[in-house]
Amino acid sequence: MTGAGRLPSRQSLRGLDAANFFLADVRDGLGPYLAIYLLAVRGPSHGWDEATVGAVITTAGIVGLIVQTPMGGLIDRIRHRRLIVACAAIAVTVSSIALPFVHGYGLVTATQSVASVAGAVFAPAISAITLGLVGPKMLAGRIGRNEAFNHGGNAASAALAAGLAWLFGPVVVFWLMGALAVCSVVATARIKPDEIDDRLARGLSDSTGQSDGASGFTVLLKNRSLLVFAAIAFTFHLSNAAMLTSVSQLLTRVVGKDSATSLVALCVLAAQLVMIPVAIVVGRKADAWGRKPIFLAGFAVLAARGVLYTVSDDAVWLVAVQALDGVGAGIFGALFPVVIADLTRGTGRFNVSQGAVATAQGLGAALSAGMAGAIIVAAGYHVAFWTLAAIAVLGLILYTVFMPETRMAPSADDAIEATSA
Repeated sequence: MTGAGRLPSRQSLRGLDAANFFLADVRDGLGPYLAIYLLAVRGPSHGWDEATVGAVITTAGIVGLIVQTPMGGLIDRIRHRRLIVACAAIAVTVSSIALPFVHGYGLVTATQSVASVAGAVFAPAISAITLGLVGPKMLAGRIGRNEAFNHGGNAASAALAAGLAWLFGPVVVFWLMGALAVCSVVATARIKPDEIDDRLARGLSDSTGQSDGASGFTVLLKNRSLLVFAAIAFTFHLSNAAMLTSVSQLLTRVVGKDSATSLVALCVLAAQLVMIPVAIVVGRKADAWGRKPIFLAGFAVLAARGVLYTVSDDAVWLVAVQALDGVGAGIFGALFPVVIADLTRGTGRFNVSQGAVATAQGLGAALSAGMAGAIIVAAGYHVAFWTLAAIAVLGLILYTVFMPETRMAPSADDAIEATSA
């Protein structure tokens, strides 16, 4: 039940499904297609090589990290969250579509930085809309469904982009981005604004007789469990982010760059397809099983994946092991906003907390590739994968020892509702 004492309408829930599906590709901007376009279409003759492309991606990534927490604070403060999602989708798309028409390092960096700023809106805004629609008691299941549609959208758009790019060239990705953004705006507009409880969306109580009661930013520093969870998120992505990059490089050595491109695409698609059922199961069982054992299973799979990479250099084996990313990342994506909602219940700082923890995980992801690359050069791929696995084990230990179970204990009212249902 929502704070208004009723379930959201089918129209709003289907709109939320569609928004997650279509935003899956929009929220990340051009992603890997940026490097492909700048190197393949413009190339050294226009002053673009691996170093300059990497500098653009790094700069835009840093900008995105910086704005994560302020964007979360903005989502806590405003009521028109559907509008900001639509504006962010348009901003990402305009920044992407403008790329063929802008030249020079500065302008390209500016367009991608705008896309990174806008991209920081989506995760907290969608989570806030979801919480405001369904309330905390139904959040875990609904977030699992959100993630399933998100991964389905990623898989569908990747397949569509691959086919269209083969027929029409890399530039078609820009127009595909525009079409997806239009669809995401239409889908978001289908969510009825009067069904989104603003207090619930911020992580406050749904009791209408209470004053605003939003905690200040100090809640981020005073909440010990939230700080522990930020460290755990950092550890997870420090281990996870470099695994696909390292496997991609290893596949290039094993089968050559032409075949490696197709195999890496298959790795991404396989992981996304695995994430869909994982997200659904996690969403449905998080309240019954608890958050902690499921999260520990995610860390265990992540550590096992790092070890399994060292068993064989066979391409089929490596692709199969990479599919396990769908389990670990699927669990993390489905539980990330749920655990933060648990930890910030009643503070009114749900979304700024999401942004702060997302900054920590983004920092882990940013450091991961550089760390793994240095280890590969110094000691080889096996040592790099063992190191990434060891970091995952460290995260598992941190969660086991320092992180409490955050699942809300069922109340007497819940028991009465369950028996009368």
